[in-house]
Amino acid sequence: MATLYLVATPIGNLSDFSTRAVETLQSVDQIACEDTRTSGVLLQHFQIDKPTFSFHQHNEHQKVKHLMNLLGSGLNIALISDAGMPAISDPGFLATREAHQNGHQVIAIPGPDAVSTALAVSGLPSDRFIFEGFLPPKKGRQTRIQEIAESEITSVVYESPHKLVRFLEKLHEYAGNDRWVCVARELTKKFEETDRAQLGDLLSRWKEKSSIKGEIAIVIAGKSYSE
Repeated sequence: MATLYLVATPIGNLSDFSTRAVETLQSVDQIACEDTRTSGVLLQHFQIDKPTFSFHQHNEHQKVKHLMNLLGSGLNIALISDAGMPAISDPGFLATREAHQNGHQVIAIPGPDAVSTALAVSGLPSDRFIFEGFLPPKKGRQTRIQEIAESEITSVVYESPHKLVRFLEKLHEYAGNDRWVCVARELTKKFEETDRAQLGDLLSRWKEKSSIKGEIAIVIAGKSYSE
């Protein structure tokens, strides 16, 4: 039986890549990459020399068939994203579902991911949480932000740097000054930053910044949470 391996890759610091992940990538027949150029840097660093092919959100539907053909011929395939766990707000769900439906084994090789890292470092309630991933760019975005503001449990959102202030402004409209929020930027990287405060103060600080760069995860406490 061929196996599809879902291999988590570092979200920043290459030292977070596990020995098991390296050994898995060294053992498979081919590696499906979200971006072959980005993954090429990682693979070269760990001296992993395996055939690769692209598998990203824009070609996922057409590449699933190719991936199933490879598994069907008895080849073991690893799926990696640019950072974090494949299929978690990254390409991979369709391939994983199809592999199960075709009787192939699916094994996850766990590792770092931004949602749990941000949640842990935020110091906000983590016994229950909602992971929203990236919000819709236009249609439905305002509704989702309003739902987050009304939620009684912690929410985690991914956001691009150029949309961060607009997101915080819109959340402020619905949640007000006192909501506890943590902005986690560039997690595990050289310029890692964790900014935790009530929303009014947090928004003021981020509006004053001349530029915002990097990967961002935002943790929003539930509506009734207070300190």
